[in-house]
This record gives sequence, C-alpha cells and structure tokens, in this order.
Amino acid sequence: MRKFGWLGIAALAFAVGGAAQAETVKIGVVLPFSGANADLGHQIDKAFDLYVKLHAKDIAPHKVEIIKRDEGPPTGAQAKTVTTELITNDKVQILTGFVFSPSAIALAPVVTQAKVPMVIANAGTAWITNLSPYIARLSFSMWHHGYPMGAFAHGKVGCKTAAMAYTDFPPGKDSTEAFKTGFEKAGGKVTEAIPMGSPVQVPDFTPFFQRIKDAKPDCMYVFIPSGAHATGVMKAYGELGMRKAGVKLIGPMDLIPDNKLQDMGDAAIGTIVMGNYAVDLDNAENKAMNKAWHEAYGKDSYPDFMSAAGWDTMHAIFDAIKKLNGKVTDGQQVIDTMKGWSAKGPRGPVAIDAATRDIVQNEYAMEVVRKSDGKLGIKVLGTTNAVKDECKVLKLGRCGS
Repeated sequence: MRKFGWLGIAALAFAVGGAAQAETVKIGVVLPFSGANADLGHQIDKAFDLYVKLHAKDIAPHKVEIIKRDEGPPTGAQAKTVTTELITNDKVQILTGFVFSPSAIALAPVVTQAKVPMVIANAGTAWITNLSPYIARLSFSMWHHGYPMGAFAHGKVGCKTAAMAYTDFPPGKDSTEAFKTGFEKAGGKVTEAIPMGSPVQVPDFTPFFQRIKDAKPDCMYVFIPSGAHATGVMKAYGELGMRKAGVKLIGPMDLIPDNKLQDMGDAAIGTIVMGNYAVDLDNAENKAMNKAWHEAYGKDSYPDFMSAAGWDTMHAIFDAIKKLNGKVTDGQQVIDTMKGWSAKGPRGPVAIDAATRDIVQNEYAMEVVRKSDGKLGIKVLGTTNAVKDECKVLKLGRCGS
C-alpha cells in the first residue's frame, strides 16, 4: 500500500491568556489510484490537495495529515481492507473519498462500529446514507440527476420513448430507476433497459447501442461510471450515426466529464445531461477554483464534477474542524456538526440535509455545444434550485428505511 502525507500549513494563533492548542487531524482518503478507473480517483485527489494547500490557514493553528489508500476495483473488497487499516493502524479520525458505491456499502457497518465519520465525495447509490448514522455525502445521489432528467427529457427534449443502457452495478440500476420514475410520471414510455457489463473494464458499447438504434426510440438514456467509459460511449454513438438516425443521447453528467470532453469530438455535440457541475458554470467560486486548478496542474488540465464534489467535501470537513476547534475524536459530534452545513462552491449553493445527511444542490440541464473558441463546452438550458434526493423524498424502496 502507498502512504502519502500532506501536512497543512500551521500558523501561530494566540488566544486571550495564551496560545491556542494546535491539533493535528488525521484524515484517511480512499480513492482508486490504480486500474481502469484511476483517473476518477485522481480528479478528486487533486481537488483535495488543492483545497488543503489553499485553505490550510482557515483552520490554523490546527492542521491536517492526509493518509491516502488505493480503493482498488469497484467491488468494495479492497476498500474495506484498506479502510479498516486506516482506522485500526493509522487511527484516522475522519474518512473521505470513496468513488464506488460498493465500497461505501461494504464500509457502512465498519464505520458504524468504529464510530468514525465517513464523508463521501462521490459514491452515488441513493440509500447509502441510510446504512449508517456516521455517513454524510457531499457529491450526489443518482436520483439528483436521473429523476429531473426524466421530466426534462419528456417535456423539453421531446422524448416520448426512451431506451436505457447502464453499467451493471448499484449506481447504474439506481440511475435508470430514477430516470424511469421521472420519465413515466411525465408521460413517457421506457422501451427497454440494457445492462452493459461491469465498471471494472470499458466494454465495446457498439452491440448494445446497435440494438437500441434498431429499436428507434426517441432518446437513449445512458449511465456509466464516467471517465474512460464516457469516451467509449461517445465513440460508439458517433460511429453508429445514432444522432443522424434520430436517437438523442441523454443521461446524467457522467457522460461528459470536463477532463474528457475535449477528446470526444463532434459526436458529443447535442448531448443533453442533467448534473450539478461543469467548468463553464458562471459563478465566482467556480472561476476561482478553475484559476487555481490551472495554475497548479496546467492550462490543459480541467476539474470535473468529481473535483467539484471533492472541493466541497474538504470545505465541509475544514468547517467542521474549525467549529470543533480541532477536537474531532467524537465521530457523532463531527457528523452532527455537518448536519445543516451550507456554503457556496464551484457547483453553486450546496448544503447537507440535516435529516438525511445528503447533499442539497442545484441541478442544471446542459447541452454540449461548440463554443466560439472552437472548444467543446456546455450551454445551460435550465436550472432547478435546491434539489434533494428524490428517492428519499418519495421514500422508495431502501430509501424509505
């Protein structure tokens, strides 16, 4: 296993009557640093590192020590092993990261027993936060994007029929269920749902998409775990001429991660997604993050929605450290401090629902366009403010437990 350390820059601070006692908060970061999905982990990791570097002074005189571990493949097995080591051997006080839902699901009983808060920066299966009172999520639920996409696709995109294709693991099933619920409620008809293998490797999407092309639905809703999978989707969609054949490509923002968008070419133009972030979002916090990102990682490196969630995740953790004056040994107290937290970040206004410990955020309907500078970007078609996880609102299935 690899162990990386990052010590926040501590500053001297003096309270009335003497110096404040400085605490070092140990944060365990679990992300995929190897394999086909390593780029997903790196996008969040870069955001974590950049936030700590720029905001270390915010928690002075306290500092953080970041201990990183490889989440491994999306099965949850390696994540459970390394996270257990972080808790028992490294004595971390807060856990964060977790790209894959199987990882977070496997770890729910572990963090409950250890009473260590787990602040999720990505994993999106809706009912994860119901599995432990020690889990809070700053990223999204599959329902944040999928459910409003259903109504938007029917009412604004003109989709009366839709086929669904998804990577066959919990988030894929959750995302398509969310879309189907919203789409059918709006009056649409889902014609078929096609599983497309596991997230471990990027498959050839051609046979799945050819089947959908032949069925001639108005739209194709696709969920994949972003990254290299998204590039593969655009390649197959373009080569099969599906847009020309009248099948519109729609889905959650995972289809068009900003760090892959420029490589997707004309096939991506016209794709419509629902999501909480894009590099082109026009707000001061996003502009500031992008400026810092390019200065740190280069002009051709871009943050994406995972980076934005990672940024806000570390923001929430830092605010909890500051509010508790560095004393974070009581995991329940850390979680209670995060309930109702709110801030403005690169995604816009964000908050943690005190009742569900899940994110509340704006959802943007976005279309991929060719910008005046020749690069691909997005055009915001509509915004829904302060969206909660609709699965929990409706108390559906395991979301109601």
